[in-house]
Amino acid sequence: MNRRQRRTLARIFECPTRSDVRWDELASLLRAIGAQEHAGAGSRARFVLDGSILSLHRPHPKPELPKYAVEDVRDFLAAHGIEPEES
Repeated sequence: MNRRQRRTLARIFECPTRSDVRWDELASLLRAIGAQEHAGAGSRARFVLDGSILSLHRPHPKPELPKYAVEDVRDFLAAHGIEPEES
């Protein structure tokens, strides 16, 4: 995981939940941890990691994820033991 992906991971776990996490940053992070991306119908995308599926809508027209999606991603990552390192 590179520095930008680690920064994205830290931003996902911030409280209160951020509303400025970009789709391309999230997709890069998920690919870096080994998740496979699968396109669904319309703007739906699925990320599969160790048999678990994270299903999201690609945001449009803006590239930022809504807060509820960031919270879903946070829960998905935490369930797999992926959290930011303590500083």
